[in-house]
Amino acid sequence: MKQCDLGTIDAPLVLFGGVYSNLQALEALFAQAAGRQMICTGDVVAYCGQPFEAVEAIRATKCHVVAGNCEQQLAAGAEDCGCGFEEGTACDLLSAGWFGYASAQVTADQRAWMSGLCNVITFTHHGARYGVLHGGATDIARFIWSVSAEEVFSEEWTAAEAIAGPLDHIICGHSGIAFQRGTAKGRWINAGVIGMPPHDGAQQTQYAILEEGEITFHRLSYDVSAAIVAMENAGLTQGYHQALDSGYWPSEDVLPSSLRISSASAKG
Repeated sequence: MKQCDLGTIDAPLVLFGGVYSNLQALEALFAQAAGRQMICTGDVVAYCGQPFEAVEAIRATKCHVVAGNCEQQLAAGAEDCGCGFEEGTACDLLSAGWFGYASAQVTADQRAWMSGLCNVITFTHHGARYGVLHGGATDIARFIWSVSAEEVFSEEWTAAEAIAGPLDHIICGHSGIAFQRGTAKGRWINAGVIGMPPHDGAQQTQYAILEEGEITFHRLSYDVSAAIVAMENAGLTQGYHQALDSGYWPSEDVLPSSLRISSASAKG
C-alpha cells in the first residue's frame, strides 16, 4: 500500500471520484473548481467513451488522485475491473464491454502513471487529520453505503489507521452515491462521483467541498448529450449511456435493497 501525505491544507478542497471516462463532466468540474485544490478518489477510467482523454486531462492538472480499482487493474493489464461483481449480475455482464474498450484505449504511459498512484492520501485540514482512499482499506473495491452496518465502518477504520496512522475523518468514493455518516471514530465521507448520476433520476452528478472543516455536497451539470455521443461513437451502448440521460443505473442490483428505486417506490 502506497501512502502519500500532503501536509497541511487549510484552503478549500474539491473532493470527487468516478470520472468514469466522462470527459465532459471532468471539464465541467474543472470550471467549477476555479483554481481550488482537488483530490480524486479514483476510477478516472470506467463506463464512458473517452478514457484516454480523461486521463490526459486529469494528469494535466495538479489534482491529487488515489488509485481506484480500475486504475489498479489497468496498470496490471488485468482482464476485468476488479470490482468483484457476482457472476451473472448486471454489473458483471456490463463491465466486460466498457472495461475491454478502456483497456484498448489507454496507453503504456498512462498505465505507468496509474501504477504510481497512491493507495491512501493523508492531509491535515483545520487541525483534523483526514485519510483518502478508494473503496475500503481492507478491499479497494469494497462497496460501503450510507446504510452499511456500523461494523463495516469500524473494520475499515481500523484497517485504514493500520496503514496511515490515527485519522479523524475518512474520505472515499467507489460506491457512486455521496453521503456523510458519523461513526464512533469520526466522519466517513463519500465524495460522490462525477461521471455517472447517483441513481436518483437527475442527470447532474455529485462532488463535495471541504471548507473550514465542513463538508458540503454539490450537483454538477455538464454536456450530457456530448458524453452520450462519445459513448455511442465508441460502441458503448450497453445501458450506461442511457443512464447519463435518465439518471438511473442499469445495474441497480449492486445497491443495498433499501437504496433501490424499486424499494423506494414500493414504500412510497
